[in-house]
Amino acid sequence: MNPSPVLLQVEQLRVSFDGKDVVQGVDFMIRAGEKLALVGESGSGKTITALSLLGLAQGARTSGAAHFATASGAVDLLALSEQQLRGIRGQDIAMVFQEPMTALNPLFTIGEQIAEVLQEKQAVSRAEAAQMAINLIADTGIDDPARRAGAYPHQLSGGQRQRAMIAMALACSPRLLLADEPTTALDVSVRQQILDLLAELQVRRGMAILLITHDLHLVRRFADRVAVMERGHIVEQGSVSEVFAAPQHRYTRELLDSLPVRDVAPLLPDAPVVLELADVGMDYPVARPGWRGWFSRGRFSAVQQVGFQLHRGETLGVVGESGSGKSTLALAALGLVPYAGDVRVGGVAWTGRSRADVSLRKKVQVVFQDPFSSLSPRLTVEELVGEGLDVHCPGIGREQRQQRVVDALATVGITETQFPGMLERYPHQFSGGQRQRLAIARALVLEPEVLVLDEPTSALDVTLAQQVLRLLQGLQKAKGLSYLLITHDVAVVEAMAHRVVVMHQGRAVETGLLSDVFSAPQHPYTAKLLAASR
Repeated sequence: MNPSPVLLQVEQLRVSFDGKDVVQGVDFMIRAGEKLALVGESGSGKTITALSLLGLAQGARTSGAAHFATASGAVDLLALSEQQLRGIRGQDIAMVFQEPMTALNPLFTIGEQIAEVLQEKQAVSRAEAAQMAINLIADTGIDDPARRAGAYPHQLSGGQRQRAMIAMALACSPRLLLADEPTTALDVSVRQQILDLLAELQVRRGMAILLITHDLHLVRRFADRVAVMERGHIVEQGSVSEVFAAPQHRYTRELLDSLPVRDVAPLLPDAPVVLELADVGMDYPVARPGWRGWFSRGRFSAVQQVGFQLHRGETLGVVGESGSGKSTLALAALGLVPYAGDVRVGGVAWTGRSRADVSLRKKVQVVFQDPFSSLSPRLTVEELVGEGLDVHCPGIGREQRQQRVVDALATVGITETQFPGMLERYPHQFSGGQRQRLAIARALVLEPEVLVLDEPTSALDVTLAQQVLRLLQGLQKAKGLSYLLITHDVAVVEAMAHRVVVMHQGRAVETGLLSDVFSAPQHPYTAKLLAASR
């Protein structure tokens, strides 16, 4: 069978900012109707590569060539003027961005934003554009498309917003779709739905897709070929089957070896209970639809009668999709929100009174999902890590306080030798993985018994995530820590947890030993979650 004609041929592409090269002479090509994955960690240059093709890398200097086969003939994208590129963008090449909530305009409805593209590119009337927008929304599988066209971005779920972004990108039937991490912000089952949708639309419309991602599982399931990028260079490329079966470059092997590895010490049979929840429920007031909302408010049940025990040295994985209630359950465990039922730390219940609960707060600390937003940019490392000591150990001297901060940082692998002047540095002066280590040190400085880990690796690249998981595994063995692990990532749960609670629509639909639940799931939702993750 003859191969499809080449749609895009990139030759010696270089992209620089202020004289510093971030993309250094890359070569790749995409054939018509092909799916190519550009893989690499943050900072590898993969997104800048895609943006530069459309002249969207603001402030960048580009060189090389990017020959693209338009319907009217081949053009060099890098040699086109801004006006000429406007004719290419959306019409021949479209882009789906990583986070639709920031890419979509919050002031206009989804239908209006798709119709705007159609009116601009195809010169159709407002009425025609409105109907075409509804048809495109229906094409992407959003239910009740006519009603959803009138919704604003914040009124849609994450998966629906991403589908709306895809509908907008497909408005003019492009020949090439650039998809920049289109599933990173989504739950596993929604992620699979978006992948299936892209694959279906790609076949139906005969377009090519350049998928930009760091998710190797996604690449294995979706792409025809893969190009691996490291520090601005493409270090390896070929068919997915060949590269995954026999990677030739060191970096490719590192990425493939960075999947979470289980390293969990067995739980002692007489390990005491350090955290217990019994019949915990939480609900929130919500506005009622229509005129009834003028006189009374309804209630939304976020968590319904959930209970479990966490033992010393144990990791309990609470897994589920966004909206399942798992993070709300974590807030209850931390005593940070009102709840029904009973929550006890070491046999002592939260009172809801700040002074009375101080001793319990020292025992239960939390590590949040995104260290960049959870660490104050205005505080130095010493102030950040030692902040809890000011509350819980006010009597210690300055030297002793500083030593405890230094010890906590050393525990997570941050030392003065590696980072001279580390105590005076600020969070932005550290990488993503290092910032997460700072967040862990901030929790450990109080010597807690329980760490609540809220998606501790979801904001990190695969190699950094693997490093943080290994750190957490080592800390548990060395200190006997107990972890309440909140995540939607099944691979992380498999690597860390002794037991698992599966949350769905506010309920714990399945609970038990990880080996039992994941090898023979009893609830349909658990089976669906596992199937979408593998």
